[in-house]
Amino acid sequence: MFQQQLPTLHATSTQPVLKEEERTRCEIWTRVMGYHRPVSAFNIGKQGEFAERCFFRERP
Repeated sequence: MFQQQLPTLHATSTQPVLKEEERTRCEIWTRVMGYHRPVSAFNIGKQGEFAERCFFRERP
């Protein structure tokens, strides 16, 4: 068995920040009627419903 040393990553303020044109949009998926689907695949009405959703947390 081989041993390999993994690189150490540190999250510091010296890491580069991407410019707006270098960034890519994240695709958002949600569960609807038991199926997971990307929001971008919804029709206009369902996209509007998704945008109006209010998320909340229940107290234990």
